[in-house]
Amino acid sequence: MSKASPPTPPAHAAPPSYEAALKELEALVADMEAGQLPLAQLLIGYQRGAELLAYCRAQLDAVEQQIKVLDNGALKPWTAS
Repeated sequence: MSKASPPTPPAHAAPPSYEAALKELEALVADMEAGQLPLAQLLIGYQRGAELLAYCRAQLDAVEQQIKVLDNGALKPWTAS
């Protein structure tokens, strides 16, 4: 007897912007909170939500680093270390 493997979530592209990621995350949370998604879709949604959250946090961290290098009214380009 073979066991069925859990569905593999589809690969998602990175959001085009912080705002797009936030909008998708908010819609995803609303769908999950509605309680109408099947269990497999809840898991996929949770995984996508984690990806979106990580993306948003990274974007906010990058902006925070840019703000820290603000010098004499000019924003210096931020380079990843």
